[in-house]
Amino acid sequence: MLLYIAKRLGRALISLCLIIVVVFVLLRQMPVEGYFASFDKMTPIQVENGLRKLGLLDPLPVQLLNFFKQLAQGSLGVSARYRQNYPIARIIAQKAPFSLRFGLIAVGISIPLGLGLGVLMARRKGGAWDRIGTVYIVFMQAVPSAIYYLFLQLYGTQALNISLLYNPDKWQTMILPVISLSMPSVAYFAMWMRRYTVDEANKEYIKLARVKGVPTMAVWFRHVFRNAVVPIVQLIPNSLLLTLAGSIYVESLYSIPGMGGLMVDVIKRQDNTMVQALVIIFAMLTIVGLLLGDLAMALVDPRISLARKAEAR
Repeated sequence: MLLYIAKRLGRALISLCLIIVVVFVLLRQMPVEGYFASFDKMTPIQVENGLRKLGLLDPLPVQLLNFFKQLAQGSLGVSARYRQNYPIARIIAQKAPFSLRFGLIAVGISIPLGLGLGVLMARRKGGAWDRIGTVYIVFMQAVPSAIYYLFLQLYGTQALNISLLYNPDKWQTMILPVISLSMPSVAYFAMWMRRYTVDEANKEYIKLARVKGVPTMAVWFRHVFRNAVVPIVQLIPNSLLLTLAGSIYVESLYSIPGMGGLMVDVIKRQDNTMVQALVIIFAMLTIVGLLLGDLAMALVDPRISLARKAEAR
């Protein structure tokens, strides 16, 4: 298992380095205005001196090497426009708890609802629950999220008689953002849970258990559900990351001071250094989520041998 983890960590590190290189090169193609707070008032000589001071006039490989050294020291640089000359790591440390709180609550709600809906759809295959669930899943996948987010905010705030924007002092203002973040994940879990449950219910050992007279509820919960939920475990870490990614729009919509709203804000302000740092952080979280998903699946399923898996690869 340690060998498998070491190999996966090595591949994850390589993937992250490649992403950093791509993001770094692309951001260097952006206008230089994003590196100065008062670019409009600066003379060409001042701009050139500023770029030289930032190391942006060095050859690209030298800039990239210096950036990796900076990351190795735990520094993401400083903000140029969002909060002038303020360390980016401190800004993110202030914003991350909001995104994490909303993301964890949303995933905590979506997992039981999604799994429950998926099981109902599988048990009532072709019935009312299956049709309702299918319509919901298709709606979530076909309709742009911005549309139902706006409708939920508009009519939800009227129905609940709450503010359109998030207020930390009023917990009621968390309801609609959490629902917005949960809706796609519920459809995501329901879709895969139905698929795995139907596949498991059609296997020979399930048919044998029924022939032997094992009670229906025991068959479903002791055999079908327990085995169908194993591949779902792999999706949970990645689902949290998808929820955090979805928060980019939701946080901006409800004025939540989290990382999602921060991303939208720094893009509008053309703060190149902040955009670069946030993209790298989201990429790193995605890679970590995929790794945790594989490890979690192996832990809940004793049939999986990480050692043999690593050798097979």
